[in-house]
Amino acid sequence: MQDVGFGAMFDNQETQVMKNETVQKPDYLFEVSWEVCNKVGGIHTVVSTKAQTMTREMGDKYILIGPDINREGANPEFQEDQNMLREWRMTLYSQGYRVRVGRWKVEGEPVVVLVDFSSLISKKDDILKFLWENHKVDSISGQWDYIEPVLFGFAAGKVVESYVSNFCSSSERIVAHFHEWMTASGGLYLRSASPYVATVFTTHATVMGRCIAGSGLPLYGGLGSFNADDYARQFNVVAKHSLEKVAARNHDAFCTVSKITAKECKYLLGSEVDVITPNGFEDDFVWKGDEAISRRTNARKAIIEATEACYGKKFDKEPLIVGTSGRYEFKNKGLDVFIDALKKIAERAPEGREILALITVPASNDGPRRDLANHLADAKNPIDPMQPRFLTHNLTNPENDPIVKALSGSVLDSADSRIKVLFVPTYLQGADGIFSMGYYECLAGMDLTVFASYYEPWGYTPLESVAFSIPTVTTSLAGFGKWVDDLSGGHKGVTVITRNDSNSESVAETIAETIERYAAMGKKEYDEARQSAYEVSRTALWKNFVNNYTEAYGVALDRVITRTNKAVYDGGNTNEQVNFVRQQLVSSQPSWSRLMVEKSLPERLRALEILSKNLWWSWTLGAHELFEYIDAELWAATAKNPIALLDKIPYARVKELEQDEKFLAKLDEVYAQFRAYMAKKAEAKGPKIAYFSMEYGLHSSLKIYSGGLGILAGDYIKEASDKNVPMVAVGLLYRYGYFTQKLSAQGAQEAAYEAQNFQKLPISPARDEMGNWCSIQVALPGRNVTARIWKCEVGRTDLYLLDTDHELNIEEDRSITYHLYGGDWEHRLKQELLLGVGGIRALNAMGIKSDIYHCNEGHAAFIGLERIHNYVKGKNLSFSEALEVVRSSSLYTTHTPVPAGHDAFPEQMIRQYMSHYPDRLGITWEQFINLGKTRPNDPSEKFSMSFLACNLSQEVNGVSWLHGEVSKDILGDMWPGYFKDELHIGYVTNGVHFPTWTASTLRRLYAKYFAEGFSEEQYNIPAWQKVNNIPDKELWNARLELKQRLFKTVGKIMSDKSKSAIASPRQMVAVKENFKADVLTIGFARRFATYKRAHLLFTNLERLSALVNNPERPVQFVFAGKAHPQDIPGQDLIKRIVAVSQMPEFAGKILFLPNYDMDISRKMVQGVDIWLNTPTRPLEASGTSGEKAVMNGVMQFSVLDGWWVEGYKEGAGWMLPMERTYADQNHQNELDAEMIYRTIEEEIVPLYYNRDKNGMPLGWIKSMKSCIADIASNFTTNRMLTDYEERFYNPLYLRHREIVKSDYLLAREIAAWKRKVSAAWDKVRVVSTKQADMSKQPMVVGGKYRFEATLDIDGLRPEDIGVELLLASQIESGHDVKIAKKVDLEVVSVEGSKVVYAVDALMEQTGSYDAALRVYPKNSKLPHRMDFALVKWA
Repeated sequence: MQDVGFGAMFDNQETQVMKNETVQKPDYLFEVSWEVCNKVGGIHTVVSTKAQTMTREMGDKYILIGPDINREGANPEFQEDQNMLREWRMTLYSQGYRVRVGRWKVEGEPVVVLVDFSSLISKKDDILKFLWENHKVDSISGQWDYIEPVLFGFAAGKVVESYVSNFCSSSERIVAHFHEWMTASGGLYLRSASPYVATVFTTHATVMGRCIAGSGLPLYGGLGSFNADDYARQFNVVAKHSLEKVAARNHDAFCTVSKITAKECKYLLGSEVDVITPNGFEDDFVWKGDEAISRRTNARKAIIEATEACYGKKFDKEPLIVGTSGRYEFKNKGLDVFIDALKKIAERAPEGREILALITVPASNDGPRRDLANHLADAKNPIDPMQPRFLTHNLTNPENDPIVKALSGSVLDSADSRIKVLFVPTYLQGADGIFSMGYYECLAGMDLTVFASYYEPWGYTPLESVAFSIPTVTTSLAGFGKWVDDLSGGHKGVTVITRNDSNSESVAETIAETIERYAAMGKKEYDEARQSAYEVSRTALWKNFVNNYTEAYGVALDRVITRTNKAVYDGGNTNEQVNFVRQQLVSSQPSWSRLMVEKSLPERLRALEILSKNLWWSWTLGAHELFEYIDAELWAATAKNPIALLDKIPYARVKELEQDEKFLAKLDEVYAQFRAYMAKKAEAKGPKIAYFSMEYGLHSSLKIYSGGLGILAGDYIKEASDKNVPMVAVGLLYRYGYFTQKLSAQGAQEAAYEAQNFQKLPISPARDEMGNWCSIQVALPGRNVTARIWKCEVGRTDLYLLDTDHELNIEEDRSITYHLYGGDWEHRLKQELLLGVGGIRALNAMGIKSDIYHCNEGHAAFIGLERIHNYVKGKNLSFSEALEVVRSSSLYTTHTPVPAGHDAFPEQMIRQYMSHYPDRLGITWEQFINLGKTRPNDPSEKFSMSFLACNLSQEVNGVSWLHGEVSKDILGDMWPGYFKDELHIGYVTNGVHFPTWTASTLRRLYAKYFAEGFSEEQYNIPAWQKVNNIPDKELWNARLELKQRLFKTVGKIMSDKSKSAIASPRQMVAVKENFKADVLTIGFARRFATYKRAHLLFTNLERLSALVNNPERPVQFVFAGKAHPQDIPGQDLIKRIVAVSQMPEFAGKILFLPNYDMDISRKMVQGVDIWLNTPTRPLEASGTSGEKAVMNGVMQFSVLDGWWVEGYKEGAGWMLPMERTYADQNHQNELDAEMIYRTIEEEIVPLYYNRDKNGMPLGWIKSMKSCIADIASNFTTNRMLTDYEERFYNPLYLRHREIVKSDYLLAREIAAWKRKVSAAWDKVRVVSTKQADMSKQPMVVGGKYRFEATLDIDGLRPEDIGVELLLASQIESGHDVKIAKKVDLEVVSVEGSKVVYAVDALMEQTGSYDAALRVYPKNSKLPHRMDFALVKWA
């Protein structure tokens, strides 16, 4: 065999046994690799097999460090131990480093620390700066495939530094061993941070060697003449090469795995290797005896059956099975010459023993061939003749695959060929869908392996082959091949072929001859070859190679002594005082467990407990009064929380209630009503809906809401209960919820957070069939957060809430569910991950399956990603197929009217938390991150949750007609080929839950006069006209009663010094004297943001004073609301209102009620006379407070925005115009303020105060009735839910059924069609267009005019492409394009790839138009154009 010309300095070093008795050995050894518990390539085998020997020698002082990138699910190689090194881990957490500690599930079970480096993403610039300033590592051109390993290595260095500092004495010898450039930054960090730690750096293959060889350049002949730095620039690997080069010089020992790579290091890195450390292995994975025979037999059977199925032909006799495998590097791994060798055999020797060639190299694929899998399961299922016969799996891009290109159309692509090739482009891990066995099982069934590598620093694949007694062919350019060549004696089981830069043809010929020799070989000779192969493997066991590592560690320890002048430790007590002090500082924490002890009522009153735990009571007439009857004062003191009430009832009162016949009769009546109501749950029909929202406003005692979004969500699931729609809801359970508002004397808002006692809430642990409390886990950087699942019964609707505030989580993670909308953007991202990803997992954990998934605002958009993963993993769908399934059952509702209101996160933050997600979905990082962007691959654009939701949902809607139009403007950039009026974004106008918000007094009154208008499941809108039958006096008296309730509430709130802004007794007296029930009262309550314009009334205080101080017809105002704690302008508005309210002329006439919540809201919308709403147009998405008011006969005065655009009726309320008069907002504010004053003075005040002889405001009452009959009837959640069913739920349900039918056949077809069109789209071009020439022939109404387009469709079918004529009303700059007419062009001729589309368009309307031809993908199976919105313009 050829000598590759290495110096004598390396001769026999690999097998040399260390005899130097004085060599230093480490007391602690840290080994760092990207492949610890993370199988990527051969280094995984090196480290995992060596670990057994090292653990045997060092025990738990041998510690491996790897990347924690397998966040989701169990890492099959890692067994976490949450108690191991717990205090130290907490110390690291406090420093911002996330680690998990446990054991590697390999022989020896070494200690492993998995490091999540994503927390360092935000510090990457500082780390790269450190590497430059301290070591001159040139990272400027490094991309993420460089940055991520650098961050991991640096974090690993930090972990070593921390461990040494906490647990090692100053006299102990410590070595940190870093594998490959991906970890080298850790060694460089330790060089300065922990100089007494000896560092070892091993390169297994140089960056430049792999690049040069992979590019086709001759590597070995000119190795000494290469300028590696120049080539690094040429191949764009400057950063990687720079780091590797610096690492080779700046570690205490530099190693590599073979003589070949040592030569590379010398010439490409400019550094001589200190020690060569060949890769050994342990043979514990090799089966012996009968098991080996059985495994081999089964493997051969599976391989042969799959091949016969693919080729449709049985083997006459047992074939010779020849295999190759490894990383998919076509030239470097010798795949090219292997296929060439097979062709030579097939061409020159068509007769002879048949050969089965198995190529197992993983490539991007979309899963197993379904026809092949079905046929192997049942031979009656046919094989698809259109599939490439040599493929077992569907390649993502087969047209660009080198192996496919080499085989297609060749002598090997024939069923009659002597050689049958089977290309298996997937990892064999037991779940490939065809063989369902691991790689070693497959290897055991082979007769011969061939690894014709051109570039192979060592080569584990041939070593694994000989370990299973499978003879192998390798080359002299593989480290393993060179090592075998250097062994003394002959080795029949390993053929080493001489290979150089230019002899590929002769290598292929030698491989062909070797294969033919084995095909003709007799049993005795073959058995000798198998035995010889096995004997070679025994020489490579770690027990023979580990001494090379011992030598390397000794070299490093010697050099660290020289480098630091450190004295050699020569004995003594290692338990130093410093260690004792350090252990005191790393203090252990108490381990608290939370216990819940519940109160139990007597059996006769047990129904009270059941009723109290279902929020049905909160909107049901009679149930509310039942609890109030128990103890009215205690009921008020417990904030109308029945659970808290029952917990505080004195024992004596309980005994009284047991004997109170009136109470017991009422209890029985209400409980019977409840049981009848709940019994109908089993009768629920229609699509099953899963509804996700960040907040729910259900009752003031359950603080998991902040404002309109939550109130809407709470009303919606209550309506689903009443309507008996099969819906389940998911949200978060906040320990502190939204803040409690207190006001200083100057009106400054003070936010106080009061912890909720979960025992006093209408929630209970969600339990599985075994009674265990259900929980889920979501991966965060460096750890999993566990969320417990609580169940809140909202009538018939179950709401599941996730809670992280418990002892299984660290403090940082417990806080995730502390506050609603609290914390920074990173905190928000964690909450949204928990809601979306955790929400789907919660439903799965409880076995709940839904048909439609409704994302209420973008906070929950991650539900789509988790669902796609479930289909990819559980149903073996590709990402594109799973996306079709998920989209067909997803609805996204946006509530946000401004772009800035849509949550968006920096790409860097998304990468920190979700870098593992692309692998879970089977896509690239670029594909993943672009799901949330409109500018692909633009790192400056943030990842938008709304864009993500749109991309993962078939349907999108706004929450009013106007908001739907606004949403088209905000989201329209996602579909740039389509105009606003064409977008699929729909709308459903929000409503309110009638039983929750309508006062009981009025509910009884309405029921008395038009009972047929109200049933549990449906409101009969025309029946509401019967409100006109209610006597005026009866309706007016009911309104006055509600007004009195409001005034009692106001007095109580304003007298509470702990919350109100009353500064002095004089102000309190003024409130009591001036705030009167017979005065026209205008209410304004909502979240205080600047666009709500609460300040409009205060632009002219003189005029306002005249209004409130009119001696005959005064007006008074009640304000309430909260500003977000970080919204300073919003808080300033509150201060302004409070300041005005304290002026003498306004005292008691303008009030601000603190701590606005559902209870105060209910009192206000029921008790004021006018509801004022003054948002900046068009920033009110819907607005439901006014809808609540009109249910109670309270008329609204509002800007025509949100729901009021649809709701306003003249004579039943008042409005400010929808159109702006001024572009300048300040001018518009002045105009609107003037209109408000004038409307109040000239229209509202006279109408309210004009009375008949009986003191009745008949005109006002008439308007009230119109308000109820003509407006309120249309804005209930009953109508809203019906709209969702008709517009979205039912159509989605029908489409989803079609998509998933027949094993997802339609999803697969659409996904395949989209892939095909996408791949060809860039090549589709418009060759020419023709249209009528107006200069020669004027267009007239009734005339037909020719429009024509010639397209080159490049392999697509004519029917895959649509061409349409758009006629738009004359387009004016700055205005939306209005499409007047669309006309489809038809195919009129086809010549090759050129297709002519044409139409004779009929002109039906006079006018000036702009015409354009649009080219788009056409498929009748798409739900709408935006589903696949590729566009070209002709």
